[in-house]
Amino acid sequence: MLSAGVVVVRNLESAPLFLLLRSYRYWDFPKGEISLGEDPLAAAVREVREETTLTDLLFRWGRVCCETPPYSGGKVARYYLAECGSGKVELPVNPELGRPEHHEFRWLRHHQARPLLVDRVGAVLAWATGCIEEVD
Repeated sequence: MLSAGVVVVRNLESAPLFLLLRSYRYWDFPKGEISLGEDPLAAAVREVREETTLTDLLFRWGRVCCETPPYSGGKVARYYLAECGSGKVELPVNPELGRPEHHEFRWLRHHQARPLLVDRVGAVLAWATGCIEEVD
Protein backbone atom coordinates (compact mmCIF):
# COMPACT_ATOMS: atom_id res chain seq x y z
CA MET A 1 0.00 0.00 0.00
CA LEU A 2 1.31 3.44 -0.94
CA SER A 3 0.55 6.62 0.96
CA ALA A 4 1.56 10.13 -0.08
CA GLY A 5 2.51 13.21 1.87
CA VAL A 6 4.39 16.46 1.78
CA VAL A 7 7.37 17.74 3.70
CA VAL A 8 6.09 21.28 4.18
CA VAL A 9 8.78 23.90 4.76
CA ARG A 10 8.81 27.63 5.51
CA ASN A 11 11.82 29.89 5.43
CA LEU A 12 12.01 32.23 8.39
CA GLU A 13 15.17 34.18 9.07
CA SER A 14 16.88 32.19 6.27
CA ALA A 15 16.58 28.87 8.14
CA PRO A 16 13.98 26.34 7.01
CA LEU A 17 11.23 25.32 9.39
CA PHE A 18 9.57 21.93 8.87
CA LEU A 19 5.95 21.17 9.71
CA LEU A 20 5.52 18.10 11.91
CA LEU A 21 2.24 16.62 13.07
CA ARG A 22 1.82 14.50 16.19
CA SER A 23 -0.65 11.64 16.56
CA TYR A 24 -0.33 10.24 20.07
CA ARG A 25 3.46 9.89 20.50
CA TYR A 26 4.28 9.57 16.78
CA TRP A 27 5.54 12.56 14.76
CA ASP A 28 5.38 12.65 10.96
CA PHE A 29 4.78 14.94 8.02
CA PRO A 30 1.23 15.33 6.64
CA LYS A 31 0.37 12.18 4.67
CA GLY A 32 -2.35 9.67 3.98
CA GLU A 33 -3.64 6.93 1.74
CA ILE A 34 -3.94 7.39 -1.99
CA SER A 35 -7.45 6.76 -3.30
CA LEU A 36 -7.93 4.30 -6.15
CA GLY A 37 -6.89 6.00 -9.41
CA GLU A 38 -5.67 9.15 -7.64
CA ASP A 39 -2.38 10.75 -8.68
CA PRO A 40 0.08 10.46 -5.75
CA LEU A 41 0.98 14.18 -5.84
CA ALA A 42 -2.73 15.13 -5.89
CA ALA A 43 -3.27 12.79 -2.93
CA ALA A 44 -0.39 14.41 -1.06
CA VAL A 45 -1.83 17.91 -1.63
CA ARG A 46 -5.28 16.71 -0.56
CA GLU A 47 -3.89 15.17 2.63
CA VAL A 48 -2.08 18.39 3.56
CA ARG A 49 -5.30 20.36 3.05
CA GLU A 50 -7.41 17.85 5.02
CA GLU A 51 -4.96 17.53 7.92
CA THR A 52 -3.70 21.13 8.23
CA THR A 53 -5.95 23.40 6.09
CA LEU A 54 -2.82 24.62 4.23
CA THR A 55 -3.49 25.29 0.55
CA ASP A 56 -0.66 27.61 -0.52
CA LEU A 57 1.93 24.96 -1.38
CA LEU A 58 4.66 25.84 -3.85
CA PHE A 59 6.47 22.85 -5.32
CA ARG A 60 9.76 24.67 -6.02
CA TRP A 61 11.53 21.34 -6.43
CA GLY A 62 8.99 19.94 -8.91
CA ARG A 63 7.73 16.39 -8.47
CA VAL A 64 10.85 15.10 -6.73
CA CYS A 65 9.97 12.63 -4.04
CA CYS A 66 11.42 10.30 -1.44
CA GLU A 67 9.93 6.93 -0.55
CA THR A 68 10.38 5.11 2.73
CA PRO A 69 11.35 1.47 2.83
CA PRO A 70 8.38 -0.82 3.50
CA TYR A 71 7.09 -0.73 7.08
CA SER A 72 4.14 -1.96 9.11
CA GLY A 73 3.02 -4.82 6.89
CA GLY A 74 4.46 -3.53 3.61
CA LYS A 75 3.29 0.10 3.60
CA VAL A 76 5.42 2.62 1.71
CA ALA A 77 5.13 6.38 2.18
CA ARG A 78 6.06 8.75 -0.65
CA TYR A 79 6.87 12.33 0.33
CA TYR A 80 7.10 15.40 -1.89
CA LEU A 81 8.71 18.68 -0.86
CA ALA A 82 6.85 22.00 -0.91
CA GLU A 83 7.22 25.49 0.45
CA CYS A 84 4.35 27.19 2.23
CA GLY A 85 3.86 30.92 2.66
CA SER A 86 1.28 31.44 5.37
CA GLY A 87 2.18 28.82 7.93
CA LYS A 88 -1.26 29.20 9.53
CA VAL A 89 -2.06 25.61 10.44
CA GLU A 90 -5.35 24.36 11.80
CA LEU A 91 -6.12 20.80 12.83
CA PRO A 92 -9.71 20.33 11.62
CA VAL A 93 -12.05 17.60 12.79
CA ASN A 94 -11.96 14.51 10.59
CA PRO A 95 -15.65 13.65 9.95
CA GLU A 96 -14.91 9.91 10.03
CA LEU A 97 -13.15 10.13 13.40
CA GLY A 98 -15.20 12.90 15.00
CA ARG A 99 -11.94 14.54 16.10
CA PRO A 100 -8.77 15.92 14.49
CA GLU A 101 -6.40 13.26 13.14
CA HIS A 102 -3.49 14.88 14.96
CA HIS A 103 -3.03 16.18 18.48
CA GLU A 104 -0.44 18.87 17.82
CA PHE A 105 1.67 20.55 15.16
CA ARG A 106 5.03 22.28 15.33
CA TRP A 107 7.21 24.28 12.94
CA LEU A 108 10.75 23.13 13.73
CA ARG A 109 14.30 23.52 12.47
CA HIS A 110 16.07 20.35 11.36
CA HIS A 111 17.96 19.89 14.64
CA GLN A 112 14.71 20.23 16.62
CA ALA A 113 12.69 17.93 14.34
CA ARG A 114 15.15 15.05 13.97
CA PRO A 115 14.99 13.72 17.56
CA LEU A 116 11.18 13.47 17.34
CA LEU A 117 11.20 11.28 14.23
CA VAL A 118 11.67 7.54 13.84
CA ASP A 119 14.62 6.70 11.58
CA ARG A 120 12.42 5.99 8.55
CA VAL A 121 10.91 9.50 8.71
CA GLY A 122 14.23 11.02 9.79
CA ALA A 123 15.70 9.85 6.48
CA VAL A 124 12.95 11.81 4.70
CA LEU A 125 13.88 14.91 6.71
CA ALA A 126 17.53 14.46 5.68
CA TRP A 127 16.48 14.10 2.02
CA ALA A 128 14.35 17.28 2.20
CA THR A 129 17.16 19.22 3.88
CA GLY A 130 19.53 18.13 1.11
CA CYS A 131 17.09 19.28 -1.58
CA ILE A 132 16.70 22.68 0.10
CA GLU A 133 20.47 23.15 0.45
CA GLU A 134 21.01 22.34 -3.24
CA VAL A 135 18.68 25.18 -4.27
CA ASP A 136 19.88 27.80 -1.77
